[in-house]
Amino acid sequence: MRALLDRLEPAPAVLLNRLSEALAWTDGYERLARPIGLLDGCDGGPPNLTHFVFADSRARTAFPDWDRVADDQVAALKQGPFRADRHIAALADQLTITAGAAFAERVRTLPGLPRPNGVVRLVHPEVGELRLAFETLELPADDEQLLVVHLPADEAASAALDRLTGRRSGALRAVSG
Repeated sequence: MRALLDRLEPAPAVLLNRLSEALAWTDGYERLARPIGLLDGCDGGPPNLTHFVFADSRARTAFPDWDRVADDQVAALKQGPFRADRHIAALADQLTITAGAAFAERVRTLPGLPRPNGVVRLVHPEVGELRLAFETLELPADDEQLLVVHLPADEAASAALDRLTGRRSGALRAVSG
């Protein structure tokens, strides 16, 4: 996976486990996620996207469409054994206490699966609002890991990502989304 991530540079890409913990990422993802706080980690553990979305106040600023992002995070957790998995159950219990109704209501009412692709809006402190197209690639079931790759969804995001990565103009071309 590390070799694949290296080949994806300068695209922001992250390898997540079933708990939404970030296991590895590209330098492009580091430049995108670190300034908003997403890679700060939680409770001394690895960075956790779901924990960030529900327990970190910066998430609502970072994601203008926070409700949609929150729905996707809960849907991803509920995919598979959910509470039958003791690790996911522990994370869900923690978030039920930390985030309260914002998390618990989604767990109770949200049907369906997470979106495997789409466009997410992200507000970055250095380059402003970005529209990023994302693709989620599921790895073999035994690994229980996902590779999420972000690409600019428009020319403005393409130029902003070029500035963040220090690459030549057009290194990351916009994709329709």
